Formats: sequence, structure tokens, C-alpha cells
Amino acid sequence: MSLIGKKVEEFKAKGYQNGDFIEITNESMKGKWAAVVFYPADFTFVCPTELEDLANLYEEFKKEGCEVYSVSTDTEFVHKAWHDTSERIKKVQYPMIADPTGKLSRAFEVMIEEEGLALRGSFIIDPEGVIQAYEVHANGIGREASELLRKLQAAKFVREHGEVCPAKWKPGKESLKPSIDLVGKL
Repeated sequence: MSLIGKKVEEFKAKGYQNGDFIEITNESMKGKWAAVVFYPADFTFVCPTELEDLANLYEEFKKEGCEVYSVSTDTEFVHKAWHDTSERIKKVQYPMIADPTGKLSRAFEVMIEEEGLALRGSFIIDPEGVIQAYEVHANGIGREASELLRKLQAAKFVREHGEVCPAKWKPGKESLKPSIDLVGKL
């Protein structure tokens, strides 16, 4: 069953951002685009490379009116300790959500029950709290933030213009107007 078109379930979670412990809810995410990125655990191998990659493009996400949220089943205290000790994670300015009960990971269908960890799931959520795109990877496969940014830009374009985006579409490139005239011509 697909999560596309599903509203983000009600939640309240603790997190860490810029030296403070914060609270994040499904309601606080509304009104802007959101990129929610699940990863298995702090102090691991692939995870810091992904979170650093997101940190390097964070300003680009913000220019698109999008907040980035990283989520693992660690606590907010572990997020702070990782932020304080890792050169890569020190670059992270976006909220790092704590999901020690796995409730959020289960809601997004990325929880590995027998391990208590999340799969690598990336979700693009519109300002109404509806999932517009997602991708889930096995934990050995790292993701690229620029591709998540491109998918965000495509989701925004489709929503704003009612046109569709072909493979490798980027802002400023040609989109398609769905019509019977295109059938069999591409």
C-alpha cells in the first residue's frame, strides 16, 4: 500500500536543533514543505555522510520554502552528543527528531522491528501535511541530498503549474502538459 496522498499522522516528538531541545509536531510542520529523512542511528557510518550532505544543501531547501527534518530512533540527548562530537554533524542546523519509541518510524512504515532502527526513508510532504513523494532504501545504500532537492522542486512545480515533470527534470527545464496529443509521441 502506498503512502502517497496520506496525511502525516498526529505526533509530538522531541528533537535537537542549534543547541536547544525542541518539540516538533505534525501541526508545526504544516504551512511549509517538509523533507523528512529517516536514518538508522547516530554514531554510525553512512548516516553522517548523508546528514552532512543535507546540511550542505540546507540553504537551498530553505529557499524552496522547505524545512528538513532528520529522524532516528535515538533520543534528543544522543543527537546533541553526536552534534557536539562529530565534525560532519556540527554542520547540521535543521531539526534532528528523536523517535526512541519508534512511533514515527512505524507511521512512515520504515521501522525495522527486530532491530529497533529505521530504514533509510526520504519523504517530501506538502504544506497541508500530505506525502507527495518518498523513497526507502536498505540501510547500506546512502542517499544524495541533491536528488531529494530535485524531487522537492518537481513536487512544488507540479502543484503550482498542473504540469508534469519528465525524468531528470530540473527547474527551468521543459515540463509536459498532459493531453491526448502526447499519447504515443514521447
